[in-house]
Amino acid sequence: MAARWVDLHPENPQARLIGQVVDAVRGGAVIAYPTESGYSLGCHLDDRAAADRLRRIRNFDKHHQFTLMCRDLSEIARYARVDNTQFRLLKSATPGAYTFVLDASKELPKRIAHERRKTIGIRVPTHPVARALLDALDEPLIACTLQFPGEDRPVDDPEDWREQLIREVDWVLTSGHCGVLPTTVVDLTGAAPVILRKGSGPLEVLGL
Repeated sequence: MAARWVDLHPENPQARLIGQVVDAVRGGAVIAYPTESGYSLGCHLDDRAAADRLRRIRNFDKHHQFTLMCRDLSEIARYARVDNTQFRLLKSATPGAYTFVLDASKELPKRIAHERRKTIGIRVPTHPVARALLDALDEPLIACTLQFPGEDRPVDDPEDWREQLIREVDWVLTSGHCGVLPTTVVDLTGAAPVILRKGSGPLEVLGL
């Protein structure tokens, strides 16, 4: 069955359509949706089969660490262990184009945490479509960048990849171009923050 293709307003996404997508996610759907640093793939946190589909689409092995797309700091603190120093840094940089690697809490399903390190990538997006999805879903999405195996760039415009997407996912949410520069990735599991990847999130916000 081909994916449903939905055009959403980039600043005020239509609530009725967002509601339909959220219902589909709760029912096991895999979606493609825009963020401020490129398009992402997403699925429900508790859906093993959908997460396995993400791995297959991206050709990830079982050790790959997914990202949790969260609404806010309180949601982060449920699924990751956050001390006072980390909290202050997160508060200064979220929402934003950052992915933070944190120690996983007991609330996070073990199959989502990194198998060896027991860590999780956490992100709070700014894009209105992503935020509307998370608000309506009322819980995080499992997420990864929408990039096909063998390609050196993430998907910027889903129209360029329509044939592949309609075969691989259940819903495609489009709202125009949103760039291909990925998030800045910061490891907060040690004594001091470590930049794992310099991306679209400025380092100045982090005091680095």
